[in-house]
Amino acid sequence: MTMNKEKYRLPAEWEPQQAVLIAWPHEATDWAPRLPQVHATYAAMARAIADRADVIAVTPRPSDIPPTLCIKAIECPTNDTWTRDYGFITTLHGKEFRCHNFKFDGWGLKFASNLDNMVNRHLLLEREMCQPEQYVSELDFVLEGGSIESDGKGTIMTTSECLCSLNRNGTADKTVLEDELRRRLGAERVLWVDHGFLRGDDTDSHVDTLARFLPDDVIAITACDRPDDEHFDELAKMRDQIRTFRTAEGLSYRIVELPIPEPIFDEDGERLPATYANFLITNGAILLPVYGSDKYDTIAIERMKEACPGYDIVPVDCRELIRQHGSLHCATMQIPAETTKL
Repeated sequence: MTMNKEKYRLPAEWEPQQAVLIAWPHEATDWAPRLPQVHATYAAMARAIADRADVIAVTPRPSDIPPTLCIKAIECPTNDTWTRDYGFITTLHGKEFRCHNFKFDGWGLKFASNLDNMVNRHLLLEREMCQPEQYVSELDFVLEGGSIESDGKGTIMTTSECLCSLNRNGTADKTVLEDELRRRLGAERVLWVDHGFLRGDDTDSHVDTLARFLPDDVIAITACDRPDDEHFDELAKMRDQIRTFRTAEGLSYRIVELPIPEPIFDEDGERLPATYANFLITNGAILLPVYGSDKYDTIAIERMKEACPGYDIVPVDCRELIRQHGSLHCATMQIPAETTKL
C-alpha cells in the first residue's frame, strides 16, 4: 500500500499501551532443557504485565499456558521467544496507527528465524493486531525492535555496531540508514551510539542493552564501576559520547548510570550479557530485570526510582532469561493503546 509515512511517529515506550506481546517458550526452542524454570519466569513476567496491560502470547500450543494466567493465547509456530525483535513496530498519527512488519534475519543470520519472521503475517491474517489497511510491509529492510529507542518526539537512538552490520542491510552507511528511519518510522533525527558492548550478546550491541530513553529527557545507560572488568573502558567511552548528545532543543540529557551486576556465567563458563537497561516500561510501571546480585540489583532499583518518580519499579528475576542471552525487554513488545481489537 502507499502511504505518507512521514506524518507517523514512533511513540515513546512510556506512552499509553493496550497490550504486550510475548512468545511462550516450548520444547522446540532452546529453552527445552529448562522449560519448567523458564515457564515460571514467563508466568511472573506475565502477571506483572497483566496488572497494567493485556498480555498476548503466541505459541504453537495454547494449552501449554496455565489458564490461571490472564493471557490471550494465539496459536502460532515460533523459532524463539524474543518478540522485541520480530513483533510489529507500531507508529502513530493522532488516533491512527500503522503496524510495520520489518524483515527479521536472526540477528544478522546467526540463528534460524523462518517461523519468527512469519509471526506478524500470521497475526495479520487472524486480524489480531491490525486490519490490512493498517499493515505496512517493510520486508525489504532488516530492523529489530531492540535496535532502536524513541523519545516519542522524533528522536531515534541506535547503535552503529548493529544497524551498520553487513549481515543486516549490506553496505548501507549511516546516511542511508538515517534516511530509511526517517522514511519508514518518521524519525526527525538519529543519535548514533558508537561504543559499548556486552560479552555474550548475540545482537551486535542492541541499544536496549546499553542506553534507553526515559521521560523528561533522561537516558539510562549501562555502566561498569569495576576497572578490572573487560567492559569498563568501552562503557566509559559510551558514557562520554552520550554526554555529548543534545535534545532537539539543544539541551543536555540527564544521564542515569546502571552498573552491570557481578559477572554471570553459563555452564560452559561463558559470560552472559546481564544488563539492567533491558527494562520494560508499561502504563506507569517499569519492570526491571534483576539477577540475584544484592548490591547491584539494589543500586539499579534505587537509581530507577530516582530517575522516574511516580513510576512503580517492579523487579522481575531474569536469571533464567539471561541463560539464553536475553532479558525482559527482549522478551516483550508493547502495543500502543487503542491499536488492537483485544
